[in-house]
Amino acid sequence: MSKLRWILSRIRRKLWIRVALYAALGVLAAGLASLATRFLPWSMPINVTSDAIDSLLTVIASSMLAVTTFSIGSLLTAYGSATSNGTPRATVLLTEDEVVQSALATFVGSFLFSIVGLTASKVSAYGPQGRAVLFLVTLAVILMIVLALLRWINQLTRLGRVGDTVTRLEDATFRAMQVRLEHPYLDARPAPARSPQPGAGAEVPARQVGYVQHVDTGALAKLCDEHELAIAVRVLPGGFVYEHTPLALIHGGPQPLPEDLPEDLADELADAIRAAITLGKTRSFDQDPRFGLVTLSEVALRALSPAVNDPGTAIDVIGRQTRLLSYWGRGWDEAAGVTPRHERVTVPPLEYGDMFDDAFNQIARDAAGQVDVMLRLLKALAALTQIGPPEARRAAQHQLQLAYERGMQDLPIEADRKRLTGVYEAARSESALGQG
Repeated sequence: MSKLRWILSRIRRKLWIRVALYAALGVLAAGLASLATRFLPWSMPINVTSDAIDSLLTVIASSMLAVTTFSIGSLLTAYGSATSNGTPRATVLLTEDEVVQSALATFVGSFLFSIVGLTASKVSAYGPQGRAVLFLVTLAVILMIVLALLRWINQLTRLGRVGDTVTRLEDATFRAMQVRLEHPYLDARPAPARSPQPGAGAEVPARQVGYVQHVDTGALAKLCDEHELAIAVRVLPGGFVYEHTPLALIHGGPQPLPEDLPEDLADELADAIRAAITLGKTRSFDQDPRFGLVTLSEVALRALSPAVNDPGTAIDVIGRQTRLLSYWGRGWDEAAGVTPRHERVTVPPLEYGDMFDDAFNQIARDAAGQVDVMLRLLKALAALTQIGPPEARRAAQHQLQLAYERGMQDLPIEADRKRLTGVYEAARSESALGQG
């Protein structure tokens, strides 16, 4: 995805965009009705009085102001619930919810429509045709309000709940994985095992501190084609960089980088590369599947804390992490064979070890003294040792070993340790059979 498309997609998901659009449409509809006399000179089949229109618009204006205020309060309560019971990183998914945006946009747009309509009616801006058109539009607005209220009430029953928050996080992570599997290595070539050494080219430092949010490999490929160079991207979305961290390495591909590369051209290339690699203050779900795994783990950690003491949620998160990593492991073999679009750009892979660490390491640390959670964790990791390429299986085996050692150290009762050992030994046997 190009940087422009990525920026537009982020803007489109903003809450205020849809609200502003609906508000503008409401104002426009009320204003255009005043032109009906000019464009509809014939008599209308219905005769609508000004009092009837004013009564309807007054009811809509007063009720929509109250409903909008209540809805904003409910949304803020849901944000607080998602933050305290889940993770603060999940609130962005609530603001991007289509039902939330449509409901608030409908309420605000209807309020402004009624205010503008009332104002125009009081100054006699509507003739008979205009009042008839405004009446029909008002009926349509009432229908929209009813539908929006029904959807909003249904959404309020689960908005901000732990189960809803976890489902949103899983869906966001799945979408990020799905996009990455469709565009492995971000449409570039995979970085070779022996990539160009730092001395073999010109490094491009970040010059600022923040998270990598987006990498536009198409823009990088265009630079390579224009200057007959190659670019090795050193960072992935989700990585945290410092001012001196190299974002990319400019090199000559099969040929060495010309030593007489003009300084102004080198600076121009470096600035263009920095423009293609977007940095920000926070991580984004879009190109970063690991961020979803991290946030899911945060929900499990909150559930395991003494203040919450909800092992069931932690077990639920383990199941969702297992489902996501199973999908990733099974899909990567096919995705790795996709022909890259940008031959002159290389991108490092997502490491299985990092993904498994994001998903399970902290859960194993905090749940080490709870046998029910540890048993489920070991069974999940045992299943993952049978799925995916060898790198994924080794990562699952490593986490299995760590989780077992943590549990054996923290479980106080011998019977619980024996149960854990039984699951661990069975997992090792299945793993050995799978490899054989």
